[in-house]
Amino acid sequence: MKRFRRIAIWLVVGSLLVWWLSGDSEPPVPQDGILVLALEGRYTEAAEPSLISRVLGSPRPTFVGLLSEMRKAERDDRLAGVVLRVRKIDIGWAKAQELRAAIEALSAAGRKTVAYVEHQSFAANIEYFVASAAEEIVLAPAARVPVIGLAAEYLFLGGFWDLFGIELEVERIGKYKSFADTFTRSDMSDAHREMANSLLDSINGQFVAGIAKSRGVSEEFVREAIDSAAMTPAEMQALGLIDGTGFEDDAVRRIGLGEVVHGADYAQVSPTSVGFAPVAKFALVYGSGAVVTGKGTVSRSGAPVFASGTVSRALRDAAADDEIAGIIFRIDSPGGSALASDVIWHATQSSQRNGKPLIVSFSDVAASGGYYVAAGADAIVASPATITGSIGVVVLRPVLRGLFEKLGIGIATLSRGRHADIASSANPLSEGSRERLATEVQSIYDLFVERVAMGRDLTPERVHELGRGRVWTGEQAHASGLVDELGGLRAATRRAKEAAGLDPDADVALIPYPKPKPLAEQIAEAMSVAVASAAPGLPLPRLAEHVVEWLESVPEGAPALLPPFAFDIR
Repeated sequence: MKRFRRIAIWLVVGSLLVWWLSGDSEPPVPQDGILVLALEGRYTEAAEPSLISRVLGSPRPTFVGLLSEMRKAERDDRLAGVVLRVRKIDIGWAKAQELRAAIEALSAAGRKTVAYVEHQSFAANIEYFVASAAEEIVLAPAARVPVIGLAAEYLFLGGFWDLFGIELEVERIGKYKSFADTFTRSDMSDAHREMANSLLDSINGQFVAGIAKSRGVSEEFVREAIDSAAMTPAEMQALGLIDGTGFEDDAVRRIGLGEVVHGADYAQVSPTSVGFAPVAKFALVYGSGAVVTGKGTVSRSGAPVFASGTVSRALRDAAADDEIAGIIFRIDSPGGSALASDVIWHATQSSQRNGKPLIVSFSDVAASGGYYVAAGADAIVASPATITGSIGVVVLRPVLRGLFEKLGIGIATLSRGRHADIASSANPLSEGSRERLATEVQSIYDLFVERVAMGRDLTPERVHELGRGRVWTGEQAHASGLVDELGGLRAATRRAKEAAGLDPDADVALIPYPKPKPLAEQIAEAMSVAVASAAPGLPLPRLAEHVVEWLESVPEGAPALLPPFAFDIR
């Protein structure tokens, strides 16, 4: 086995050398060139892929990388315009809003934008929402991009456990903290429905307003167009939702007759060639995925994790680096461990003691533990559609006695201590132990409220009013004081520049933290994730994937800070 590992390492190192030595020089960009940029698939909130991951596989593109390419094109006067080839985009509404803003910035800079949509689906709301920010929309003749309105789906697994004789005991703070409802109920509670409708109304209002603004029509017109459920390209063009049909080359000709530059080639163009001249460096610290204790950046399944040890070290290292003028903390997390959240919160406080500004930028989700860690920052910037808040605590405890009986398994439990049954999963809690557990959950909620009240300059009473496990959109959170400003990463960077005493229009370099691992660690991690990815599994719908990811993040035998439900608005 050791010999095999040595051979594998040398093969990887050799591949890296070949890849590096064969790299092309910066490609020329023709005058009046037309950039074709793909918008499709999933984008991670993480640093650029390591060399090893690029050699061993097809790394998932990063969202900041996409924004950087669009920012570069915005400043490249050699480009006449940009064709945005839109296929299925697996992102949330906040990222979609950041993409729209980036497209609008291209147009404002004089780059004509045309969205070429090559997509077929029963519903393509988010794809059309992004594409509508372009000056023109061209739909492939056989494509179907029905804009039929938003629907939100919620899973309830309560009846599932009954099949196996499993009971679930719950302790939580806040009537809206309905995360446990996903696992304990078979229907939606009144409080859950109230919150869910509020979220859907907010995001739907942003969806309709965005399309209306981009297409130059009224919001009422957009609502009527949605209700008509136009399906075919002809129907959509008749309503003015698109500007024509054709293929990619037709979309290119709408900009001009210049030479096409493909996105993969343009990625090799240096930012300095378009005049990028940074006057300072900012650390870009990522907090993506479930909040967990310990170290690491990915889970066993390869999903990103928000590990307390890794992120805390990154925040402290950035604060101690004399070359770093400020810190931008980019968060895309549904929460997780209460302990890990508080450890990261403490690191944010330590990182600010030397006077460097700490600005938080929320991506698609910053709920529960994802909001907790941000509460003490100098400022929080969120997109209008960011899922945020969910100030609350939940404990989910399985009771497996019925399962054991169904399987014919006997179990005997011995204990010492009045409340030792809290650690057992065989039987329901005694009345005294349940009261003790409820007291512990309340203490964690009180600490959560205290952290938010102190960081947001609100009274504990006001935080409790906004809390109780309730989730808000960024738009709603901004109105109530949980967020300082609406916008994406660009707005957060501008705010960080102002806090550092820099010109808000000055160029700054964003340096990802934590810094890249040594090559040997990269190889080991890449090989372990590759093995996990190769394991057989069932394809899961997006909503079911959320449940699996959240289950991975629930700390065993401890309170969790998680959003109140599994949901998907599409």
